Amino acid sequence: MRAMLFLPALAAFLGSLACLGVLLSPIGRQRMLDRPNERSLHRRPVPRSGGISIAAGVAACVVASDAASLQGVGAILGIAGALAVVSLMDDILALPVLFRLAAHFAAAGAALSLDIGVAEPVRFALLALAIAWYANLYNFMDGADGLAGGMAVFGFGAYAWAAVQTGHVALASASGSIAIATIAFLPANFHPARLFMGDVGSVPLGFLAGALGVLGWREGVWPLWFPVLVFAPFVCDATLTLIKRLLRREKVWQAHKDHYYQRLVRMGFGHRGTALLEYAVMAGCAATALLFRASDPGMQAGALGAAAVVLIAIAVWIDSRWARAQRNSGRSAA
Repeated sequence: MRAMLFLPALAAFLGSLACLGVLLSPIGRQRMLDRPNERSLHRRPVPRSGGISIAAGVAACVVASDAASLQGVGAILGIAGALAVVSLMDDILALPVLFRLAAHFAAAGAALSLDIGVAEPVRFALLALAIAWYANLYNFMDGADGLAGGMAVFGFGAYAWAAVQTGHVALASASGSIAIATIAFLPANFHPARLFMGDVGSVPLGFLAGALGVLGWREGVWPLWFPVLVFAPFVCDATLTLIKRLLRREKVWQAHKDHYYQRLVRMGFGHRGTALLEYAVMAGCAATALLFRASDPGMQAGALGAAAVVLIAIAVWIDSRWARAQRNSGRSAA
């Protein structure tokens, strides 16, 4: 099986790398500039077309694979490609929020209907909401150098590893190609970033994290909690931040800098320090999910409980440091 995956993986890496060369050329760097705004942590315009290189790598993997090796995930990859086109248009034209949300829900519904095969109405609605939320939260979390790319490497790498262990070729090939295509992109995105992922990268990656996660559960590759724990650093940050902003009655659709990773950057950890700290958390979540994926229910519950305690402790630690920094800043201003 590993031999079957080598050529598509190599194609994904080379395809992403070749596209990256074009995007980083003098002409490519003049396109789709991300200019600093109220949400930004960067101070100079940076191209936000990097997600195209990840899409190119996954497309190269599809071309290099035989039809049988991708059977069962083809529709999901195709939907992700369509979502990448919509997101690219958003990067260029700034599409209306409702249009984008409609596209995310349509993509989630299509994936559930075509490849995943969920028909029961309540389950369909809940899973569609979860997949659409993954697409959005991943986009929310793409705001610091190397962060979203690192999550893709750890997250989809964990998916691929679990799929290989259970002999699910299609899921292993799709997940592995995403991780490897992102590895080619990551050096250009690590601090100081020369290229951002943009919506064209973050939204399809979030969609794929959700859709492939649900597919793996339906296929018996992992339990339903597995994709939640694997992507927990992003899920927890985005969800807790949204809940806190709702409780404060803030306009949640407006850009902000209240995410935990944004606070880390602003408290002095910087982009590089924040990315490395987040990588450690990502690695811990992925390793825990892989280690306890096939354990008995009691062991799984214990592992999930321990992971939740650690993640909550990290959130409380960041909140306390942030509150202290704000108090000190207020005293200095006075």
